[in-house]
Amino acid sequence: MTLPVQRAPRQHTRVLRDLRFHVYEWSGVQPTCVLLHGWGDSGVTFQFLIDALQHPRHVVAPDQRGFGRSQWASGGYWFPDYLADLDALLNQCSPVAPVHLIGHSMGGNIAMLYAGIRPHRVRSVVSLEGFGLAGADPLQAPTHYSRWLDQLGDPPSFATYRDFDHFVSMLARRNPRTPRTHLEFIARAWGREREQGDIELRADPAHKRINPVLYQLDQAQACWQCIRAPVLWVMGGQSQIAQPLQDEDRLRALSAPVAKLTIRHIAEAGHMMHHEQPATVAALIEQFIADVESMQSQA
Repeated sequence: MTLPVQRAPRQHTRVLRDLRFHVYEWSGVQPTCVLLHGWGDSGVTFQFLIDALQHPRHVVAPDQRGFGRSQWASGGYWFPDYLADLDALLNQCSPVAPVHLIGHSMGGNIAMLYAGIRPHRVRSVVSLEGFGLAGADPLQAPTHYSRWLDQLGDPPSFATYRDFDHFVSMLARRNPRTPRTHLEFIARAWGREREQGDIELRADPAHKRINPVLYQLDQAQACWQCIRAPVLWVMGGQSQIAQPLQDEDRLRALSAPVAKLTIRHIAEAGHMMHHEQPATVAALIEQFIADVESMQSQA
């Protein structure tokens, strides 16, 4: 069964920082919304969210470097590059007007950091389960560097699947709340058929290398503290990612640097909420953006 797409995107290529990026663009009212997908995902799987919007907006959703149909980076993948890619994208698609940034997971973390680094370029931020990572212990550094060196000599790989039905079945086991039609759409977005007839992922296996540079939560929070735009955090009630933040003291400590923060929960959603509950996510985003734009028009 094929997913009935209500608003098909225009697909095109943009060259950003010497890499070719595959970009999906949906027409609609301004200001522009830029959607940033998470690790392993693709910009096109925001289609469910786009179709659930009650008021069509101009939306731009790139495949991040090394994911989907975007070019792979020969030197590996470093988080600051995602920030520079976004900066280059905005220079092309919205060089003057600030945008609404909406990101899921890794994309939410990119959006949060960028909004503090370039506050004048961001009208609002919606982070779907992109709340940073737990602070790392500096004593982990030797092990991380050692494992990274080992992986350079023994490159990681992704699993392959017999056919698309096999791939969809695997996705269904991992994402039991996602409708079958959505999973079939996702499988075609994430996978491609090889000459042998099996399915491989449209992603550079180098993404699986451990990051030798330890995550610094205090640095992320320093960026968050510089955000001037309103921010919406959305958590899934069934998400393991958000589970630690059910502790109110921990949530308060994590979110304290974000001045204009709204937090919402979707009880029946997991981490992949934009796949599982796109209508609920879309309604939260639309209401938030409407409130932001009303407030900004009165300022």
